[in-house]
Amino acid sequence: MNILITGGAGYVGGSCLRYLAAKTDHKVVAFDDLRQGHAEAVDGNQLVLGDIADTALLVKTMRDNDIELVMHFAAASDVAESVAKPEYHYDNNVGGTLSLLNAMREAGIDRIVFSGTSAVYGESQNEPMTEDTPKLPCCPYARSKLAVEWMIEDFADAHGLGYTILRYFNAAGADTDGRYGEAHDPEFHLIPVILQCCLGQRDKLYVFGSDYDTPDGTCIRDYVHVEDLATAHLKALERMTSTSREIFNIGSGSGHTVLEVIEACRRVTGMEIPFELSPRRPGDPTLLVANGDRIRSKLDWAPKHGLEAIVESAWKWHQSHPNGYGAS
Repeated sequence: MNILITGGAGYVGGSCLRYLAAKTDHKVVAFDDLRQGHAEAVDGNQLVLGDIADTALLVKTMRDNDIELVMHFAAASDVAESVAKPEYHYDNNVGGTLSLLNAMREAGIDRIVFSGTSAVYGESQNEPMTEDTPKLPCCPYARSKLAVEWMIEDFADAHGLGYTILRYFNAAGADTDGRYGEAHDPEFHLIPVILQCCLGQRDKLYVFGSDYDTPDGTCIRDYVHVEDLATAHLKALERMTSTSREIFNIGSGSGHTVLEVIEACRRVTGMEIPFELSPRRPGDPTLLVANGDRIRSKLDWAPKHGLEAIVESAWKWHQSHPNGYGAS
């Protein structure tokens, strides 16, 4: 199968692209504007440099490569940025996806796997969260991603599009060979920020919120390794047809507080990690933990990496690539 991967030079998109290229006979083509992605992450596979808002270039890329299925990762994902600049997130995430769906229609492609997010559940009180948990997104990023889900569903109803939506919980870790990992500028994900403190690149860590209704007052998240995410994507695309209408959570089913993640990083690195308790950030829900019963039963998928293994892989990457891609 010929697969177009938007955001294929990004953190999760690149991990899935490399996994499919290495483990299957599928042809993969990355489409990325490199605003957040890195050409090195494509690992020598085909990369088309472009913005998903460029519908004509998308159509040309799809036709030139006989694309049969799209895996859609391209999105702005910084929660704090979305609060400050909601227009950017709606333009990029919603507007960009509309461009992609229109291009798929023009090129005759009728299957999409969408990189969704657990953030759509927001402040819902269900724990763990099933795919049917009420959606209460509490930041523009999450609302933009939920809007994309609705748009995909509407295109499916109107135009016969088959879709699988994969709602990730917290993607984390690095490839176990240490060659590829997380590299944002600026970095905004918890584990790499902690490890930057260990490398002396930050004086201390700011823990946003210590008054949540959790065992230690810090918010709880469910961490899933990027290689586990890649295996879930393979299982999803191999199950897909042009009539698929499926949504799956991807998480471990175990939640960890911020302070528990700090402690896991301390154990792995052997370093003390200075931190300062700070006020909550707008848009951060108290708890996001997956119920993974549906994906286990329908896709026979379960994560293989726990929190400690996730941190170990990330630490290996950050030690060998302290300045990200292109520098060591």
